Amino acid sequence: MNKLPFDINLNKVEILKQLNEANHNIGVLKGVLKLIPNPSIILSLINISESKDSSAIENIITTYDEIFKEIVSKISLGGKPKEVIKYKKAIDYGLQLIIQKGFISTNVLVDIQKIIEPNKGGIRKLPGTVIINDKTNEIVHTPPQSESEIRGLMQNLEQFINENEDYDPLIQLALIHLQFESIHPFYDGNGRTGRILNILYLVLKEKIQEPVLYLSKYIVEHKEKYYELLKKSNENPTYIEEFVIYILKGISETSKNTVNLIIKIKQSIELTKQEMRKRLPDVYKYEIVEHLFSYMYTKNEFFREDIGVSRATATKYLKLMEKEGFIVSESVGKEVIYKNIQLFNLVRD
Repeated sequence: MNKLPFDINLNKVEILKQLNEANHNIGVLKGVLKLIPNPSIILSLINISESKDSSAIENIITTYDEIFKEIVSKISLGGKPKEVIKYKKAIDYGLQLIIQKGFISTNVLVDIQKIIEPNKGGIRKLPGTVIINDKTNEIVHTPPQSESEIRGLMQNLEQFINENEDYDPLIQLALIHLQFESIHPFYDGNGRTGRILNILYLVLKEKIQEPVLYLSKYIVEHKEKYYELLKKSNENPTYIEEFVIYILKGISETSKNTVNLIIKIKQSIELTKQEMRKRLPDVYKYEIVEHLFSYMYTKNEFFREDIGVSRATATKYLKLMEKEGFIVSESVGKEVIYKNIQLFNLVRD
């Protein structure tokens, strides 16, 4: 495997055109995010959405219903929803580390991977790993097999991440992603760790201030092209240009989709505020609307602690809001949980 920086020229017209578009769309996303009074509402939802989509690439398929029930229920449902929640914890942990340290190291990536795959943590020591297209069972790429070569390549990647500034960070991101996935340093969890590396790098380089731009949904939708370019780029460096363009297009498309989601959520929040003022004037507080849009699922315990009301008052308010159609209830074991249908439909779509 070649080390970074690759001996190629990426200052090509088509790449620079896609780069300009990607930077423009990220700029729009940053601006729209500032319109939200409490950005943490959006961040929490997008992190969960990313965790679901990134896990789906690894054939860990679950639903928003299952994920949120796992979050709010006292009894763990286990299985795939739990795997998705581990991924979200890994994102949060990684962001804390780079804020504290100001750089991304191999050790940071190892720590993240250990959260995702606690039973298969650490750099590979044994040969036998290959990257396989799960649809065709074709071997896409055979990564380095020896631990010493893996560690040498990871040291080179770490240096490139933190010191190299040959290109705009968005182009650098594509090269970093390609190299990390080609090294494939772990027995399992490489794809998920690599996609977390994407967001950590964007935050580190201040391309975005908040972790809202994730490429997993784009990769899921264009998975065959991803495998094709990963294979070709490792066989012939000229295809790295196409891989960079693929990632830049993904950044543009994802930025636009995230902007649309943020706008729809903001509109839904405003509509809920208006309707609740009109139909439940004695219940309405902005904090209540914010709570409903922060969690998607809630329960009496969460509601009363967040709003600062008694159990009896929380029960009364939740029943009134359900009666007026703002939320719906369902039983999970012995617990009653409440779902914000509007928000659920927005995120699901």
